[in-house]
This record gives sequence, C-alpha cells and structure tokens, in this order.
Amino acid sequence: MNNNIEEFTITAFSENHIGLLNRITIIFTRRHINIESLTVSESAIPGVHKFTIVIKTTQIMAEKITGQIEKLVEVIRAFFYRDEEIVHEEIALYKVPTNVLTENNKVEEIVRKYGAKILEITPEYIVIEKTGHKKETQELFNVLKELKVLQFTRSGRISITRNACELLTDYLKENGLYEFYHNYPF
Repeated sequence: MNNNIEEFTITAFSENHIGLLNRITIIFTRRHINIESLTVSESAIPGVHKFTIVIKTTQIMAEKITGQIEKLVEVIRAFFYRDEEIVHEEIALYKVPTNVLTENNKVEEIVRKYGAKILEITPEYIVIEKTGHKKETQELFNVLKELKVLQFTRSGRISITRNACELLTDYLKENGLYEFYHNYPF
C-alpha cells in the first residue's frame, strides 16, 4: 500500500436527504482531513445526487473514508479515484474593471491566451470565465490580479470517470435497483 499523500477524488451517490452533507463532512473532520473541493449536484439517474469531494491523503485513508461514506444509509455507492482515472474541470469567474483591460486592448489578448471567454461587458466591469484545472484558473487569476480583480470565484471540481462503463449504473443493475431509480417518481 502507498502511504504517500496524494490527491484523490471521492464520488458518492445518494438520494437527496436533509443532513447528509453534514454526516459526510463529519467523516472527514473526525480524521482531520481537509476537504479541498466539494460539489454536489443531480446525477444522470433521476432522484440520485452525486457528491464530488477532493482530498489530499494516503490511499489507505481514502479507502477507509470511502468505506465510511458507503456505510451511511442514504448513500447508494461511493468510489475514490486518482486524477489519471478521471476527467475533471473547475470553472472560475473573474470580474475586472473595464477601463483596466480596454486601455491597452489587453482583454482580447488575455482571453485568447488563456482560453477564457467574456460573459459580460458593462461600462464598469468585464466578467471573464475560464474552465480548466485549478492550476490553470489560478494562473489566469495571477495575471488579472496584476491589473486589478474586483471579484474572483472558483467552483468545486466536477468529474467523470475515464472508465468505459458507468460504475453506478452497473452496481444498480447488479443489485436489482436500476429499474427502481429509473421508474420511481422522485
């Protein structure tokens, strides 16, 4: 087993129950593991939500935490992945003063160079959007910070597996739950 600290992405699939997020985060708190990123959204299966949690820990601890999450009654299934096993992105929004970027025609240059796009232009500000890995969105922030950033926000990670099959769907089919989730009026 590898005892080196690595970045892992844990995905947990559950029904949407009040208080579940709190019970999941307590699992991390008890083990003194910081959550680097947390995103919760509906999944492709009606009535099932997906938690995407990024942590830095050992493989042994990632396995233990994933197992503890699966023990929660509302959790259908949980998995953990290394970065090379998933495709992942984050989204960042940057609000910068219009005059700073238009004075030197920098807005077009920056947007093109960093693969970003402009969402809104007003006389007071420009909102720029960038999707990518945290390193990429941080790099653009550092460039814009030199000019002046009025506001900045970055989402949590979203991810899908590189695996050809959908592990949750396979699990539901193997356990006779697939029809339940696809036919139940949540």
